This record gives sequence, structure tokens and C-alpha cells, in this order.
Amino acid sequence: MSGLKLAMAAVAVLGLTACSSNPWNDDLNGSAGAGGAGAAAGALDPASPAYFRQTVGDRVLFANDQSSLSPQAQTTLQGQARWLARNADYVVTIEGHADEKGTREYNLGLGAKRANAAREYLMSQGVAGSRIKVVSFGKERPLEICSDEVCYSKNRRAVTVLAGGLTG
Repeated sequence: MSGLKLAMAAVAVLGLTACSSNPWNDDLNGSAGAGGAGAAAGALDPASPAYFRQTVGDRVLFANDQSSLSPQAQTTLQGQARWLARNADYVVTIEGHADEKGTREYNLGLGAKRANAAREYLMSQGVAGSRIKVVSFGKERPLEICSDEVCYSKNRRAVTVLAGGLTG
């Protein structure tokens, strides 16, 4: 298995783990949930939102108090850009998130920086800016709730959410 495929597989596994405990992402993009039959069937179709989430990866993670993209995040975003190039009927909203440390206002700003970093990278890979919206949730939608680095690291993220049929 090539290094890129191995990295993509690792990102997909991490993405699946993060999705399983996300109360805000239970039925996004039309699947029947993480364990439903619709999700399993959709994950096999390379043009499906389930495939995007589970194989390509719908989220990138950030270091503490940072909005710069790691090499792993860039790899995930490159895969997203390729998928979006093949599936032009989809537009995306990139949700920026932060951990619970800091004020609400600071974390909303940091979430916006993270979402915009992902947006700029997708645009640099050829995705039209008109297909990408950004929103920041700051610390308001955590995946994990605890005052520990394990939880904080999962909450520092940008999530690419698909919406179909809204272009042109």
C-alpha cells in the first residue's frame, strides 16, 4: 500500500472514530447514521457523501491555539478537493471548531480562522470559492466533553459538510 493510501486510510479510521460520538452529525448528508445499512451501502459508492466522510475524510485537526494546516490536514484536504472535482453538484460548508479553553469570542474567531484555512487550501487545489461557505461554532459544539488533552485535540477541527444539488 502506498504511503498516501496508508495515510488516507488512517485519516478515514480517525474520522470514523470521531463521527461515532458526534451528537451534531448523527444524520448529516442523508445516511442512516454511522451504523445503518444506508451508510454501509453508501460508503461503497465513490460519489456518495458516506464515501466522502468515511474514505476521503470530512475533518482536519489542528494543534492547540493554531489555524495552520498540518501535512496530514493538507493530505485530507487534497482528497476532498479531488472528490469535489469529480462531484461538481456538491457545495460545502466548512465548520470551524475550537476546544473549551479560552473565551467564547476568542474561540469563535479561532474557529473562523480554521475554517478559512481549510477553505483557502481547497481553493488552491481548484475548488471554486463559490462552492465553499464557512461558519464558526467556536467551542459550542464539542465532540468530546472533558478537561483533558485527549478531548481538546478532537474538538480542534474543521469539518467539511456536503450539500448536494445547490450549485449553478
